[in-house]
Amino acid sequence: MRKFLLLAATLLAAGTVVPTATASASATPMAGPSASQLLAKTQSCRQISNGKYKTDSELGRTISVCDANGAVWWRADMDIDCDGQRTARCNEQTDPWFQPDTAFHRSDGKPLIADQTHFIVVPSPSSTWRYTSSGLAGAGACAVVYNNKVLYASIGDTGPADIIGEASYATAKSLGINPDPAVGGTDGPVTYICFKNSKVRPIESNSAATSAGESRANQFVANN
Repeated sequence: MRKFLLLAATLLAAGTVVPTATASASATPMAGPSASQLLAKTQSCRQISNGKYKTDSELGRTISVCDANGAVWWRADMDIDCDGQRTARCNEQTDPWFQPDTAFHRSDGKPLIADQTHFIVVPSPSSTWRYTSSGLAGAGACAVVYNNKVLYASIGDTGPADIIGEASYATAKSLGINPDPAVGGTDGPVTYICFKNSKVRPIESNSAATSAGESRANQFVANN
């Protein structure tokens, strides 16, 4: 310690900045859990949906919505949502099903931008399941797990009442999935874990989604 103080005094006299012990010991934020840790908590399903969902309109109902401690999850495919503000990648020409709006809007009041914002789609409320009755709402934080990767996203849009498994262009691209709204997507499996009573502020911020999602995902893994 004496040698360090003598060295520090010498460096200060020479005009050199010496980092303090407090600065060097500053805490690093804890990252979220791994894909395997999250998947380990979704191995059994406490079904809360009244029946099951389709992954595509021409297929049968095979997907349950499951309740877990502090979260709701399902395992499905991923179709591409390009709805919202028009961009070069998301418009009527690139997406046969394009809609110029999203169920939930940015902090500036405008629709989301699907090729910029990480968001997922929940089914519109029906007798099968009402997402609001499970503690979920627009801008809720979710973890999306695919191919040993974890991405955090917000709840940004609603889809058909009988279909589940959809996320934004940006979400797919960041997970290494073909984001083309006409021919892209994946059969999965993709696991969607949405945390009850959570909020991404602002909804359009991917960094805010990561921060909120990692915090809730750590609680989910620790407490479930």
